[in-house]
Amino acid sequence: MDNAPVGVGHYENFPVASVLCPPRLREPVRAIYAFARTADDIADEGDAPTTQRLAELAQFRAALRAATASGANTASSRWPTVFRAVQHALREHALDPALLHDLLDAFEQDARNPNYANREELLDYCRRSANPIGRLLLQLYGIDDATSLRQADAMCSSLQLINFWQDLSVDLPRGRNYLPHDDARHHGVDAGNPRELKVDAATRALVRHLVVWAASLMAEGAALALRVPGRAGWELRFVVHGGWRILEKIARMDFATIAQRPRLGAADLPLLVWRSWRYRVDWFAAERLS
Repeated sequence: MDNAPVGVGHYENFPVASVLCPPRLREPVRAIYAFARTADDIADEGDAPTTQRLAELAQFRAALRAATASGANTASSRWPTVFRAVQHALREHALDPALLHDLLDAFEQDARNPNYANREELLDYCRRSANPIGRLLLQLYGIDDATSLRQADAMCSSLQLINFWQDLSVDLPRGRNYLPHDDARHHGVDAGNPRELKVDAATRALVRHLVVWAASLMAEGAALALRVPGRAGWELRFVVHGGWRILEKIARMDFATIAQRPRLGAADLPLLVWRSWRYRVDWFAAERLS
């Protein structure tokens, strides 16, 4: 299947290639998103067995290798529109294809649906599932200093974790479990049986603990929005405050995301605009989650 409808039907916290994105970069941003969205759907959507998902991801990776080869014909792949756009973005903006391969590594890991013993294992997953997106965007903006890369990694890992803690009511019944087992044991929660988890004092305490972790990572990366110039910097301000807003909503529901999924909606937009306008990297603190 080609990528014409990519993204349709998928709820996203944060807009892709929004009006704040510099117009000249919207097409490569869309290309990156379509690549990631298509591969993620192969890994995670539908009822296909793991072996089939991994085989399709291997085909997708082969198409990526072909797209990076000189003079390759992307129309011969199963996803010609995806890879024509990726090929153009890679060549026009000198993007590092290794970052796209990192994304595929993460999607293959998702297809196998492992458990995560500790935060280190989960952050290693985030390093490949989320951080490459931030680094690709920085490459589009021509930013490659060590501080910006570190801040982008912290921001992207935070956004991935926020998505995990926001989606517990969706993921756990499917047996998809991103709860670090060390943290779960610390709070007396048996994370080995994700479908059996219920909202109680222990799971609320666990989710709060993990939400504070995600918030602290976002705080590490928040200054990046002031380092990236122009419209891209403003978009990052919205991304940061969108993530923090989700964490606020989780706190307001007393960390019961095992039962209910908080969302951003149109009613949140004026607040995000105001907070982005009044942007401070120290705006959010763990006390707001109590």
